[in-house]
Amino acid sequence: MHTMWKKPPQWAKNPYFLLGFSFLLWMLFFDSEDLFTQYRLRNKLRNLEVEKAYYLEQVEKIQQDRKKLASNENLLEKFAREKYFMKKKTEDLYVIVDE
Repeated sequence: MHTMWKKPPQWAKNPYFLLGFSFLLWMLFFDSEDLFTQYRLRNKLRNLEVEKAYYLEQVEKIQQDRKKLASNENLLEKFAREKYFMKKKTEDLYVIVDE
């Protein structure tokens, strides 16, 4: 029976190669901070940065709305009526629910 490798090549017997190769395997697959974990964490970081940008934009928008509401009495009344179903004592309030 003829095998392609009767004995391992010289470079495969080198202790520095074996140590380096073992270290590389360990870091790529077995370490707690392996390549796959780093990939997942990097994707999660990107998603969180997108969410952060969205929420910062929403905060800015809400702050602008607050400034508008604080400066305009009619706008504040309209907001309270629409959002919290507030009414004057002389008014009747009808809430229509879409089904």
